Amino acid sequence: MDQVTFRSDTVLSDVHLLLPNARHLMTRLNGVGQPVFISRFKILRDCENHDPGNGTPVPATEERVCEACGGGEGPREEGEEEGGQREKCGGDTRALLDEDGDLDVVRRPRGTLSPERDAADRDAIHPIILSKGEEAPADDELQEECAGNVIMIEHTMATPLEDVGKQVWRGALLLADFILSQPMLFQGATVLELGAGTGITSIVAATLAKVVYCTDVGQDLLNMCQQNVTLNRHLLKPAGGEVKVRELDWLGDEFCTDAETEFSWMEEEVADLHDNATLLIAADVCYDDDFTDAMFRTLYRITSNLRHASVAYISIEKRLNFTLRHMDVSCEAYDHFRRCLDDLQDITDGKTRFTVEPVSPRFPQFFHYERIEQLELWKVTATPL
Repeated sequence: MDQVTFRSDTVLSDVHLLLPNARHLMTRLNGVGQPVFISRFKILRDCENHDPGNGTPVPATEERVCEACGGGEGPREEGEEEGGQREKCGGDTRALLDEDGDLDVVRRPRGTLSPERDAADRDAIHPIILSKGEEAPADDELQEECAGNVIMIEHTMATPLEDVGKQVWRGALLLADFILSQPMLFQGATVLELGAGTGITSIVAATLAKVVYCTDVGQDLLNMCQQNVTLNRHLLKPAGGEVKVRELDWLGDEFCTDAETEFSWMEEEVADLHDNATLLIAADVCYDDDFTDAMFRTLYRITSNLRHASVAYISIEKRLNFTLRHMDVSCEAYDHFRRCLDDLQDITDGKTRFTVEPVSPRFPQFFHYERIEQLELWKVTATPL
């Protein structure tokens, strides 16, 4: 078996499909028999040459491409007017039109390049799986390979909807970008992440924060979180931050403090959270109405019991879907999320006042991914009364 077969009833994150210049390496099977891959996410510390709108690198000398002939024009010469065509196409596109007036695009014939060049130009997007008999890289090799500004993340791919938390989504990278762009906000803070998934955002937060409670539910998912924290201790140790992976079930009313249960809370940790937490984060967790309701109930319950005023940052991707019920394109999960935000702001229980506002996405991009306009970040401020 040399590539993964994706079934029609599975969900695949664009982050894994479009991760540039990367090969996904399968390392093992998890507790439920799913292939686990490991991918590298480089933190772009020098963001001056990246457009904060979409993260596209902006070279010092930009090469223009002639839309009429497809040829590169090279840097614009001094005194040359904007939009002027170069000698290659003579500025006349009429010769490229067919008899109906449509643009006739000449395609490169097959085989004009060497097989090696053709293969290099068509990088496979499917994951590369270790063949039988090979072993995953040793832990020391991984640590040596990712020294510096590279985050190593174990994740699954093409999962059923109930396991999407085991993938990395663009909302997590958007939130990670925001965290790195606001170092003074997160420096030395106590942070709680709801629905952490693979834990990548908690790991980024811990490069600045004092302690991050990385929470989710499910033994297999929490094991993956813990493994990712271990893989990235090279980033956390110099910063002095700590990630504590803990179970937090949105459908429950209390923190699990059973000492016999793995990833349970200690009483001291619950007290620390209530006494010191000022920041909550959640990345792309609102894709199901029931889970969205449960998340907002948990958010209300926890923020209402914190000693200090707190701020929650929630990222979401507005996903467009065609539904037979509406016979039109709609964003039902996003619409429900927005209604929950409005309901939260309307609460008048005399204990906590909530204010909601969008956060402009015009902050630097520290990771390679497509920052599409459907990605949003919301700020929820909880003030005790």
